[in-house]
Amino acid sequence: MTDTSPAPSSTGRPRLVLRGAAVLETLLPDAAVVVDGGVVTYAGPSSGLTPTPDDGVVDLAAGEVMVPGLVDLHCHGAYGVDFSRADASSIREAVAGLHRAGSTTVMASLVTDKPEVLLRQMSVLAGLAEDGHIAGIHLEGPFLSEVRCGAQDPRWLLAPDLELAQELIDAGRGWLRTMTYAPELPGAAALVELLAGNGVAPSLGHTACTAEQAHESLGRARQLMAAAGPSGGRPTVTHLFNGMDPIHHRAPGAASACLRAAEAGHAAVELIADNAHLDAYMVATMFDLLGAGNIALVTDSMAAAGLADGQYRLGPAEVLVQGGIARLMTTGSIAGGTAAMADLVRNAVGAGVSLADAVTSASAVPAGVLGRGQELGSLLPGAFADLLVLDEALVPVRVMRRGSWL
Repeated sequence: MTDTSPAPSSTGRPRLVLRGAAVLETLLPDAAVVVDGGVVTYAGPSSGLTPTPDDGVVDLAAGEVMVPGLVDLHCHGAYGVDFSRADASSIREAVAGLHRAGSTTVMASLVTDKPEVLLRQMSVLAGLAEDGHIAGIHLEGPFLSEVRCGAQDPRWLLAPDLELAQELIDAGRGWLRTMTYAPELPGAAALVELLAGNGVAPSLGHTACTAEQAHESLGRARQLMAAAGPSGGRPTVTHLFNGMDPIHHRAPGAASACLRAAEAGHAAVELIADNAHLDAYMVATMFDLLGAGNIALVTDSMAAAGLADGQYRLGPAEVLVQGGIARLMTTGSIAGGTAAMADLVRNAVGAGVSLADAVTSASAVPAGVLGRGQELGSLLPGAFADLLVLDEALVPVRVMRRGSWL
């Protein structure tokens, strides 16, 4: 093998060499990862690396494994903070906690609310994105189906309003990355066109549409996204199966069209693998049928994540968390998640998914949705040095973000 050791550090500080098992593109039992100046400069077999005397060398303990930093595309809050109502300082602290827990990249999500509240929070989150605390914004509403609203407040649901949509896009200052919409609503086709034209990935969800409507809308969204730029982006599906009709053999519904689009690589589906939103067997089935490259694991976490059971808020709604499951106090509908991204990886592996596949869906796939697959979601050379060290039980024992241990 040709020696592919990186050149000596040019940053004036020692490189860090981590050696042990690592999930690169596959699980490599004897790997080395070199961190220099906040980026990965080498990742591969340890036999291909010759450390210098100035390098800091860390050997992982038996049973430990390095994985890329996890990327959460759908997160409404944590540690008592509700992104839909909190101020910038509180959100910043909650996001820092999520980083320490292994979600080294977080996209902040907003639930349906009064237009003035959405516009205010879009501006708050845009500022946090500009400062590097979050990777972007996900709007879950307000253009959703009342029939399948779930925890979304039906008082503020609207048919697609292009003027309001443009105001929301403008308030996000270029940081709105995805927006959930119901394709059966009047004006949805024009909304998809507006979103794609502004670099926002349409995300089908909270919908009672037919299979044919979902098929047509996802196909059109993909065409428009391809025409809008060279990034190769694709639409997404907001928490597949949740917020849509169950599949029935005479009424296949949106979920069937989402499955077909994902299997073809034309859409990425979110899965909340917290063993509450989805049965573990269903999670494993989706990996078998769709492949890890078409699945993004997401937490859909709300303010209770990282804390004990109790009463919390999700936007305008009161939520009661019991046994780690969040439900609206008014209707009993599941109202977001309480698990961390590392929990989802561990749950997926427990369901029978390989560690490499679970990590791919928790890192590389969501990074691709963000259009940042070159710098996030992998341990390949040139990527940000975001990584987790997991123990034998797949619990994070150390977390690195941008080359610094948290």
